[in-house]
Amino acid sequence: MFQVIRQTAGLAKGPLSRSLPAFSTTSHRLAKDPVSRHEAPKIDNEAVLTLPQEAREKSALETYIQVPTKVDLTPISGVPEEHIRTRRVRIYQPPKNAMQSGTSNIHHWEMEFDTRQRWENPLMGWTSTGDPLSNMKIQFASPDDAIEHCEKNGWVWYLDVPKTEKEVKPKSYGINFSWNRRTRVSTK
Repeated sequence: MFQVIRQTAGLAKGPLSRSLPAFSTTSHRLAKDPVSRHEAPKIDNEAVLTLPQEAREKSALETYIQVPTKVDLTPISGVPEEHIRTRRVRIYQPPKNAMQSGTSNIHHWEMEFDTRQRWENPLMGWTSTGDPLSNMKIQFASPDDAIEHCEKNGWVWYLDVPKTEKEVKPKSYGINFSWNRRTRVSTK
């Protein structure tokens, strides 16, 4: 009996772990051996308490739906045919803002429709349009995603590829003082 109390007192001084309860009668050798340790498996409460029908519905919702063929969404999009068939979609990579010094917000592609007829509103002088797609801009991670989206919706598209940047030549402050014809300045 005194051995059990002495062992539990020794355990109270050290950190307690889940695998070695404070009032265990097993010796330290058996408790540290992973083979001799027998614990109940952890069970998720939600998995136990759900009904079988709910479990089937949850597993069905967690799976992905894969459509084997390309689907044409034009009949169900709700956009009038005059706004879809007679215009093109421009897919482009937007340029960097002039107020922006870094390149953190320019690595995406955008899709926009070409503009339709606009008129000036006589009351306030604002520009008005009857085009529901005039202000729609959608961002994509790559041009392939944008092309796929356009083809799925039946839109005619064209890709506006950005111009490549010129190679930056490294400059040196010492070139300002070099002695050649181009930079030689008379001191007289």
